[in-house]
Amino acid sequence: MNNALFFSFAQASLNRVPVRTLRLLTGACVAAGLLSACSLIPTYERPAAPVPAQYPGATSSVGQGAALAASDMPWQDVFKDERLKRLIALALENNRDLRMAMLNMEQTRAQWQLRRADELPTINAGVTGARSTTTTGISSTYSAGLSVAPLTAFELDVFGRVRALSQAGQAQWLASQEARRSVQIALVSSVANTYLSLITDDALLRLVEATLATREMSLHLTQLKFEHDSASRLDLNQAQSLLEATKVAQAQLQRQRAQDENALMLLVGQALPADLPASLPLTASSFVAEVPSGLPSDLLIRRPDVRQAEQLLIAQHANIGAARAAFFPRITLTGSAGIVGNDLGQLFNVGSRGWTFTPQVLLPIFDGGRNQANLDVAKVGRDMAVAQYEKVIQTAFREVADALSARTTFDEQLRAQKAILAAEESRMALMALRDRQGLANAFDVLDARRSLFAAQQATLQTQAQQLQSVVTLYKVLGGGWTESALVGQN
Repeated sequence: MNNALFFSFAQASLNRVPVRTLRLLTGACVAAGLLSACSLIPTYERPAAPVPAQYPGATSSVGQGAALAASDMPWQDVFKDERLKRLIALALENNRDLRMAMLNMEQTRAQWQLRRADELPTINAGVTGARSTTTTGISSTYSAGLSVAPLTAFELDVFGRVRALSQAGQAQWLASQEARRSVQIALVSSVANTYLSLITDDALLRLVEATLATREMSLHLTQLKFEHDSASRLDLNQAQSLLEATKVAQAQLQRQRAQDENALMLLVGQALPADLPASLPLTASSFVAEVPSGLPSDLLIRRPDVRQAEQLLIAQHANIGAARAAFFPRITLTGSAGIVGNDLGQLFNVGSRGWTFTPQVLLPIFDGGRNQANLDVAKVGRDMAVAQYEKVIQTAFREVADALSARTTFDEQLRAQKAILAAEESRMALMALRDRQGLANAFDVLDARRSLFAAQQATLQTQAQQLQSVVTLYKVLGGGWTESALVGQN
């Protein structure tokens, strides 16, 4: 039967069904909503956070008087480098992990919609026919009309079982939203830290190339002195060793830079564009904005992974309600109303009206302990969700405490490293002066150059680590999430 004929039959049957019968079917649907007022879901109370009220070493004024929490600071305001901003925007558009998190959220939402659909009756219009043989010949019966849940009986949710399952599905959907936010926060942080590693590689390569040119010249001069008996073979070997060590560092940095660039391309989800803006130097004071730390209690409402764990806990509470409801009677309804006749062509003219209404009550008497086992499973699942929720909070507290400690210590380390660099630069300048006056031996000069090069490398690396510690603090405080950032992925 084609669609046009089916819908014409359905419309005709609907017109022929008595108003009283339609009211009966509608009344059954309304009664379902009125009877579904009972809920056996245990009252939810948020577990107490098993962490101190303040971070280790924090004072009442550190980071707590800020007008804007770190999680409320858009990443566009935290990162000042325009090149980095462009890369983060590209990653939010193209990263596959983020896309998978988005699709997982949509799948969970669709599953919740299936649960919600179970709370309402299914009404279908249809036409059926049957032919059979009897002692008097062939008998034909045709019917057309409306039916309530012809495939699966509609359950009157008196004790809230179906509604509890729907609420569990809703909590799981909300948890998937928080999971998506967590993925975005991790992505923003990963792009920023990988970008900092990449520009650090570039700075170190420039330093190595300049040092390599100096050491090649030094080796050439030492070779000339050796040929004129003004330098020993030991001096020549030391100069040669210093040059080769620089070449080793250059090869290592080239390899590291290629790996960091590949990692950045994976995060961005495409090749790096050629028209990216110029980057800021590592020494720029405004590379990353200051991030306030806030209080541990802020993590409960601002960290997406904590909120995700809480939503999963709420879902487990709802599952307990559904398991409890399984101990009580289950009331189901099926029904139909339409026209019945022996002639398909004259069905809507001479067919007789008819309807059926079949309520059913099922009371569990013996199930081998299945319902009790399901309830026990639900309760254990709730207890596991509580433990997981508390663990997530403790992990978040530890991550923030570590990040705060890193921020403080890296600031001090960078200050001390800059002092070392200044001292080595002064030492090298004095040693070069003594060398020109013939008062320094070759070993002292080479040692000063080696120490200066190491101090220059350490300073650049510490500057990058100090900036990365701020990025990490921003991440663990729940920063990097903005609702508008994923508009292009919907």
